[in-house]
Amino acid sequence: MALPLEGVKVLDLTTVMAGPYCSMTLGDMGAEIIKIENFPEGDASRRFDPKVNDESYCFAVLNRNKKSVALNLKDPRGKEIFMKLAAKADIITENFRPGVIKKLGVDYDAVRQFNPGIIYASMSGFGQTGPYGKKGGFDIVAQGMSGIMMMTGYPGGRPAKVGIAMNDIASGVTALYGILGAYIGKLKTGNGQYLETSLLEAGLAWTHWEFGAYFGSGELPTATGTRHRRSTPYQAYKTQDGYVTVGANNAKLWTNFCTMVCNKPEWMTDPRFIDLPSRLKNIDELEKEIESVFATRPTAHWVEKLDAAAVPGGPVYTYDQIMSDPHIKARKMVVDMDHPKIGRMKTLGLPIKSTGDLTSIRTAAPWLGQHTDEVLRTLGYGASDVDALYESGTIYDKYRAQAATSA
Repeated sequence: MALPLEGVKVLDLTTVMAGPYCSMTLGDMGAEIIKIENFPEGDASRRFDPKVNDESYCFAVLNRNKKSVALNLKDPRGKEIFMKLAAKADIITENFRPGVIKKLGVDYDAVRQFNPGIIYASMSGFGQTGPYGKKGGFDIVAQGMSGIMMMTGYPGGRPAKVGIAMNDIASGVTALYGILGAYIGKLKTGNGQYLETSLLEAGLAWTHWEFGAYFGSGELPTATGTRHRRSTPYQAYKTQDGYVTVGANNAKLWTNFCTMVCNKPEWMTDPRFIDLPSRLKNIDELEKEIESVFATRPTAHWVEKLDAAAVPGGPVYTYDQIMSDPHIKARKMVVDMDHPKIGRMKTLGLPIKSTGDLTSIRTAAPWLGQHTDEVLRTLGYGASDVDALYESGTIYDKYRAQAATSA
């Protein structure tokens, strides 16, 4: 199998979510990812519960297809090892607070002196420049400052965070397409480049409809629960035993919804619901009417009716329900693999399906420093050199260190 990024070498200095998601995806596409970690803690997500055999399951899910080298970058010998790896790298990713990487002497300007083709990508809370450029930032901070928390949740409620680390993932995805674009440019010109994004900007870049409404009419987006600001019926409705989502947001779908799903043809001539502007104006009353019908049957009944009427809709699942759904199983979104310490485990599957070789899950996430010895050997370090570096605290392997302590 020849994956598209096979032979591409990536040095990954990132931690927790945004950067590791980006590098995992590069690894899924075939790149060799060497994850450079501090020690004895390593990537901060290694401490996250639950743990199996002292290895974080959450870390393991996000760091497949990577090698781990535990390295003290503050030690001149550690920095020397990094620079030897950087000389052979195609891509470097980092998400330190702005300024830290330069202080360590492993920033873009330092690397490009001997590797001008390097693509160097930084992810941070607010970017490398601007009034907030030196601030640290987390997903929760970016969600709050981007306005997203004020448009999530229900009207009149407190600001609500999106249920997942949305801005983290947005930053990882944004860096990913920037890196791929830069790599395509390098294939054409031979030139590398520096690129950077932030949690704040990457999340803000996903607010196109809200941006258009604000600059088009001054509208401030507020929390609408599960409702759409521009269309209805387009939300989750309460049923006899749960909730079902409905997207009957054009004339044909509205007709099918009224006649074939709810058996309420009179809604089509009701002045309150006669057209979309009327339905939006009377959205509270429309919700009451629909939920009075939906309350008579369970969610599964309404999903079947919606499907039969070709009206988009589905159940509102808990996470365990979606993980056991036959469609998710058929689409291979839950994959079994073997981890060297956890043992047999499950990981999220590949969301892209393709006719050719594009992505694959090949290796489990590494323990801290698992590949330190292996990678240093590729740089020409002999066994005695490697042993000396372990002894001096320049490099690290979690289980080698544990064995030495217990001996």
